[in-house]
Amino acid sequence: MIADQLILDKKTSKEDFTTDKKSEKPLRSIIKSISWRIIGTIDTMIISWLVTGELKLALSIGVVELFTKMLLYFFHERIWNSISWGR
Repeated sequence: MIADQLILDKKTSKEDFTTDKKSEKPLRSIIKSISWRIIGTIDTMIISWLVTGELKLALSIGVVELFTKMLLYFFHERIWNSISWGR
């Protein structure tokens, strides 16, 4: 279905915003985003700990990564928001 939209641009499979927003409430999306970010940060901390062998350094890397990735994602979203392709 996604491949069809990207490759063939089938308009019949696209839904409007009203239909789509009923599929998942915003709070659920926020909670999913937070839980995914926690999983990603824990992963970074574990990898950093394995590579460096220092827990304190690994935790520091994880905290920095948490904020930098949120900031990068914000700008990534804003850039994509300005692109009309695929809408």
